[in-house]
Amino acid sequence: MKIIRVNDRKTRQKFLDAARIIYRNDKIWVCPFDNETEAIFDPKKNPYYKHGEAERWILEDDENNLIGRIAAFIDNNLAQSYEQPTGGMGFFECINDKPSAFLLFDTAREWLKTRGMEAMDGPVNFGETDKYWGLLTGGFTHPSFEVPYNHPYYQELFESYGFNIYYKMEGFHLDITKPLSDRFRKIAEWVTNKPGYEFRHFTWKDQEKYTRDFAEVFNEAWASFKIHFEPLEAEYIRGVLRKAKAIIDEEFIWIAYFEGKPIAIYLMFPDLNQILKHLNGKLNLFSMIKFLYLKKRNTMTRAKGLLMGVIPKYQGLGIESAFILNLLKVLEKKPHYHEVEFSWVADFNPKMRKIFISVGSVPAKNYITYRYLFDRTKEFKRYPIP
Repeated sequence: MKIIRVNDRKTRQKFLDAARIIYRNDKIWVCPFDNETEAIFDPKKNPYYKHGEAERWILEDDENNLIGRIAAFIDNNLAQSYEQPTGGMGFFECINDKPSAFLLFDTAREWLKTRGMEAMDGPVNFGETDKYWGLLTGGFTHPSFEVPYNHPYYQELFESYGFNIYYKMEGFHLDITKPLSDRFRKIAEWVTNKPGYEFRHFTWKDQEKYTRDFAEVFNEAWASFKIHFEPLEAEYIRGVLRKAKAIIDEEFIWIAYFEGKPIAIYLMFPDLNQILKHLNGKLNLFSMIKFLYLKKRNTMTRAKGLLMGVIPKYQGLGIESAFILNLLKVLEKKPHYHEVEFSWVADFNPKMRKIFISVGSVPAKNYITYRYLFDRTKEFKRYPIP
């Protein structure tokens, strides 16, 4: 076996192709757009390079067959916030072979170690936690856009190497063809109609105001979590939305206000994976035509809830219930939608889990974010659960 650093056009293509090879017989896996994966490792496109670095490798066997890949990265804004300086590893794909997997893990570990890290989390993203974060360990059904999917045997590879569970996450599915409970609807309507509260959905016409308000809420709501929090600029959010304009539905993005102040946000996209499944990661003229055709045919029947946040002062007041009620009213006008996936909720956020259960959604996916301490004599500490 030989490890090869990704450093030119040929190895970049092999890094992308490794996933296609590993999943070639898996009918559930959906190939991400190649250019989206490459953007994560492009300093000109990924803002995390302003305060971090990344490296990646492919693994070939003695006959030059691709059998795996891995990436390692350091976010300097986050790494030193832990008891042990911690980097990340991700984009791991491998055949079902421990020596191969362990060589990939060793390579990421040594790269991080030489840069002063004492631990690595994985599999994670070199970017926001709503993308490619965690290892799927249960619910090997259709993956939503940018939500992890992997072979079941990956869990054994990680745990045999010595990774420990840092925290667990769940993905919830809501069958929107079923009615809400009367109790939930009454609570949500009561919150929606309370004096001083207002719920508005995003519009392109007023995108500057809404993205500014969105960033304000995000930065205040997520600052309370001391895990991979990166303040967002309004311009960054505008860029993300413009990039996804082809699929964005204005009525899927909501902001709650109290007396004019933004206090909560909700972001949901149509599940692009239902179209990507037919494109094999390519974005050329033919695939763009096919994309537009499939979109017009209402191929996307699922929506993916990306994030929901409420600033601390207004938590526990039922704001989330009002969001969901407003969204379901929107979806009633779009009968081709059948399901919403809320991804993901960590075990250190039991309040959000309770909200998703109360609306009638059910846990359908299980994920794990692992941590590996380089000094095996040190005590491992799991992320605390309230």
